[in-house]
Amino acid sequence: MSVRPDLPSRPPAVVIVGAGPRGTGLVERLAANAPELYGDATPLELHLVDPHPPGGGRVWRPDQSPLLWMNSMAEDVTMFTDDTVEREGPIRPGPSLAEWAERVRAGALAVDLAPELAAEAAALTGQSFASRRLQSAYLAWVLERAVAALPPSVTVHRHPCRAVRITGPRDGTQRVWLEGRATPLRADAVVLALGHLDAEPDPRQRALASFAADHGLVHLPPEFTADSDLSRLRPGEPVLVRGFGLAFIDLMVLLTEGRGGRYEETGDGTGAPAYRPSGREPVLYVGSRRGVPYRSKIGYRWWGERPPLPRFFGPAQVEELLRRPGRPDFRRDLWPLIAKELGFAHYHRLFTAHPERTATPWPDFEARYAACPPGGPEQRALIAAAVPDPADRLDLETLDRPLAGRRFDSPEALQQELRQHIEADLARRHDPAHSPDLAVFLALLSVYGQLLRLGDIGGPWHNFFSYLASGPPGPRLRQLLALSRAGVVRFLGADVRVVADPLRGVFRASGAGVPGPGVEARALVEARLPEPTVHRTRDPLLRSLHEDGAAATPAGLLAVSPDDARILDRTGRRHPRRFALGPYTDARASGGFARPRTNAPAFRQNDATARALLALLRPLSCRAPLTV
Repeated sequence: MSVRPDLPSRPPAVVIVGAGPRGTGLVERLAANAPELYGDATPLELHLVDPHPPGGGRVWRPDQSPLLWMNSMAEDVTMFTDDTVEREGPIRPGPSLAEWAERVRAGALAVDLAPELAAEAAALTGQSFASRRLQSAYLAWVLERAVAALPPSVTVHRHPCRAVRITGPRDGTQRVWLEGRATPLRADAVVLALGHLDAEPDPRQRALASFAADHGLVHLPPEFTADSDLSRLRPGEPVLVRGFGLAFIDLMVLLTEGRGGRYEETGDGTGAPAYRPSGREPVLYVGSRRGVPYRSKIGYRWWGERPPLPRFFGPAQVEELLRRPGRPDFRRDLWPLIAKELGFAHYHRLFTAHPERTATPWPDFEARYAACPPGGPEQRALIAAAVPDPADRLDLETLDRPLAGRRFDSPEALQQELRQHIEADLARRHDPAHSPDLAVFLALLSVYGQLLRLGDIGGPWHNFFSYLASGPPGPRLRQLLALSRAGVVRFLGADVRVVADPLRGVFRASGAGVPGPGVEARALVEARLPEPTVHRTRDPLLRSLHEDGAAATPAGLLAVSPDDARILDRTGRRHPRRFALGPYTDARASGGFARPRTNAPAFRQNDATARALLALLRPLSCRAPLTV
């Protein structure tokens, strides 16, 4: 008689790889669901594996520049469920970042903050943009609270290292191998909550890096800006920057204020700051496909009636798409429905909040809009008749590509046009008279939640969503204007093209709408995160899972079940004991935390996965050693 080694007499165990916001949210849901599905007295071992500080993880770690902000207002950041979240588990309310800071300064929470963070928390308002370091403190507190809420029979172990491989049979004990350790963690279930990951360069990036090495140039590939070696970018020299999203904003901040520059009020009554250089800044020549920065965060609160969402892109439409053979095509099958949904939110708000700018009663318009084919001439005619001012009509194509087809007489004409574009965007996004923009934002969140059931629908949607819904704080764009006027930032325009010039031994960049040979420089920065892909990931755990049979989508995302995030193999089978959540999966959601009262997809996923884990683990808690 012998005891089977894969079924020892021990409490059930689960390993969560990644203790950042996503792993933290999963722990919170485990604590919320455990009394119902697992019991308060049943032993359980919970292992949290992450080389970075628990709670914040890598992106929100405390040891980064205090100049780096969140791109959401403090009142729009929460880690807690509310009654809008579609979930089976119980609601466990908790404070938003703004409410947490208010409780901290009131002495209602025993949180030990460094003096500079305590000062920031004391000054924080709901509409402040907190530093990432303060968000790190909030996330650490959330994790501590979630751990404290677990049943007393749950033992939590923290491992400040990387997981590099998972082995074990489908229906038996999983072994999680940790970097630098000879003995693996033994677990009955493993959850990957890895967050954003580094990637090996693609062929184009490898060629640019090789050219830079051969000619003594600087090439910074797609990576986390906070981790880039920016010391290689020398004062006064031109630097080509490809990418105009949030990674560029971080780069801009670290190379200006981060090098001693400062902003001063001009006293001209506009509130526009002036930039005073330190002399240590490079000159940033920035361009992208659109050629404009992401749209500013909206700077006012919602009031009045909300659009009843979803309306034209909801569960019924998703079910119909899932019944079709093959994968839906984004442009053909999804975009018309999405555009109609965004338009519905826009016009619902216009007609109900600003009826003086419409020519038709809302019920009449709504009925006719519902009957129109998406995007067709009938819909356009209806909108033109009911909304007299073209500025009040939703034009998604122009909104998405404002420089498309534009030509400029000179680089200076482009600079002036871009400054006017940014000024107009700031004015609009901070003016409640344009509140249909906020309704479109809410519709974007609704669409995002519906798309999760369809799996990986490709990059165009995520890019469009980020451009409209995840732009920088308004103050950052005002700083960008000041840097442009000071000559520290220069705009390259849309459809920017970067080439390696072997004759002159430099990089050269030019935009499609500007005449001339372009700008040459000895440094090129790819200001964007690496694409999430199992094919080029530098994460050994994710790479080994794929090599061992885990399925990936054509875009390279790890395939998971939309119901409970179990990892799928290449035959479509769900692994009974392995789960994955996050941006490298085809059920990627918008992030580990969310805006309150928006039925956040990540919270729904966390609840479903936590309940699947507890249902798996509960029968195992009664096991005895098996003899064979």
